[in-house]
Amino acid sequence: MVATLEGATAAPVPFPGIPVTTDGAGMIVWAETHIAQGACAYPITPSTTMGQGFEAAAANGQVNLWGDRLVFLEPESEHSSASACEGFAAAGGRVANFTSGQGLVLMKEVLYTISGKRLPAVFHIGARALTSHSLNVHAGHDDVMAVADCGWGMLFARNAQEVGDLALIARRAAEDSRTPFFTVQDGFLTTHTIEVALQCEPEMMRQFVGDPHGRLVNLMDPRRPLQSGVVQNQDSYMKGKIAQRFYYDRLPDLLRDAIDEFGRLTGRHYDFVMPYRMEDAEYAVVGMGSMMETAMATVDWLRARGVRAGAVDVKLFRPFPGPQLVAALRNVHAAAVVERMDDPLAESNPLAAELKAAFADALTGHPAFPLVERVPVIIGGSAGLGSRDVRPADFVAVFEALRQPEPPRYFCLGIDHPLALPRTIDPDVRPAAAFSMRGHSVGGFGSVTTNKVIATVAADLFGVHVQAFPKYGSEKKGLPTNYYLTLAPEHIRLHCELETVEFVALNDVNAFNLGNPLAGLTEHGLVFIQSSRERPEDVWNDIPRHARDLVRERHLRVLALDTIRIAREVTSQPDLLQRMQGIVLLGVFLRATPFARALGASFGEMAPAVEKALRKYFGRRGEQVIEDNMRCVRRGFEEVAEIPASVIHAPEASAAA
Repeated sequence: MVATLEGATAAPVPFPGIPVTTDGAGMIVWAETHIAQGACAYPITPSTTMGQGFEAAAANGQVNLWGDRLVFLEPESEHSSASACEGFAAAGGRVANFTSGQGLVLMKEVLYTISGKRLPAVFHIGARALTSHSLNVHAGHDDVMAVADCGWGMLFARNAQEVGDLALIARRAAEDSRTPFFTVQDGFLTTHTIEVALQCEPEMMRQFVGDPHGRLVNLMDPRRPLQSGVVQNQDSYMKGKIAQRFYYDRLPDLLRDAIDEFGRLTGRHYDFVMPYRMEDAEYAVVGMGSMMETAMATVDWLRARGVRAGAVDVKLFRPFPGPQLVAALRNVHAAAVVERMDDPLAESNPLAAELKAAFADALTGHPAFPLVERVPVIIGGSAGLGSRDVRPADFVAVFEALRQPEPPRYFCLGIDHPLALPRTIDPDVRPAAAFSMRGHSVGGFGSVTTNKVIATVAADLFGVHVQAFPKYGSEKKGLPTNYYLTLAPEHIRLHCELETVEFVALNDVNAFNLGNPLAGLTEHGLVFIQSSRERPEDVWNDIPRHARDLVRERHLRVLALDTIRIAREVTSQPDLLQRMQGIVLLGVFLRATPFARALGASFGEMAPAVEKALRKYFGRRGEQVIEDNMRCVRRGFEEVAEIPASVIHAPEASAAA
């Protein structure tokens, strides 16, 4: 497996990390089950998987690095879970919480109390849109911005690697400064996206975070009586409130120490803001979260075409890194702040408003800021609300707008609206030699899990980076579901639905009736069709005329197999029948991918990596299920058949309706 990631140094370091394939939620579970003593949480999408992972570890009797048996508590609401965390931390315990959306906002009353009592809890947020005009459980920054005034530190991750690293940095900084922290990752887009990452070694975590027994203060120790949370009237309240600034004034330096020490130990270096190609940039996009990786890949594409573009990824939102942002942006002509939320009644959305205030301080000679003579044009926009797709085309449109004589002061991306910036070109910004698959399936057919299994096997078997995610929302309702997978020799920065792909899998042949599933399939690409037909001619004639024409025009290869029949013949547990259909696709994928062809590997040579991945996902179901899955994969690999060119190009096939 790939052992280095973007942002990691090549020089030897004490703790280079343990290569794994996992998602953002998995990185949190790994970190917290090693360093925390307990977690108090209430399930809410999309943070539930974090709590489930911690709860499973506690139920299995796992102990942390200092021998404390993990404790998990699920009260009756998110508000109560925050209160439970408050009590846990007040008693000197190292505690975590996992939440999102309305759950986070419901906690707000308690969040003020936790920070006011200087309790260094760490809450991990799968950021999601709030229910305003409608219910949406997907990515948005409404929830975290709604609690940005509660006195907590806030760190934003772009990908699974950063999620795990920032969880440890937040814990160290929280306890050094006695200030609680949020770590923020985009709901579903990061919490559930499978990637190659480096988990920190247990010994590294032990050294970096430290033993909770010697670091934390028990405010409930009867041997050291202390009043906390008392009533204070006019004579006292303000004195205590302003006195809190002592802790906040120390926080930037203590956070810097934690970041520097983390970099020394791991070779992975972070900063409050992370400029990208900003040395001579004339125009820049500023933002937080997963979309910024897409922005950076788009910057590279624009640079190759002569545009002096740059990007600034804001890792730290609280305390706000005003001086660092001004330093990064003071020489650009114009900057666009793209945020995953919209507050129409405010002067600007939160990040844009803070950035403008920072430049105002710099202009007035604030000693903490670099000298500036002018403020660049700063415009703001909204994108990705509710996980709306944010594409390279959107960032191309942003830079086109910035280069106009009078850019719009507010814009939105990715929808049909008068304020939206029009898409003109949608470049392919995947890494060189990337191989991508887009699947079209029906919810419940196991395609989401299969996609994760394929990613895990591919990373282990081929030593490549992977990125696997579905378009969540319909997979449990029996509706059409798309899923996406990319394999590449380097880190994959594109975080959006895949248009350009080399392989299209049609688990559901009805996909032809729901649009053009072959759109974006590259020349000489592969198509897999689930079909019960035995004769290649019959499979070909089931394909609609317009799709057959496209196959010929692009010289596509067409593979077919009856995955349903194989699943019925193999599975010993009827409740797994539909999922087994998806597992057969793993064998098809291994047969089709160029990485497998380059290895020249037989299925027998691949089998150990396949079995390892299957055990990760299905091991709790027993040995028979593992055996059944392995048979499905093998049969998919060995029995998939390609429609011959003689059938595809036969005159009668071309004339058939």
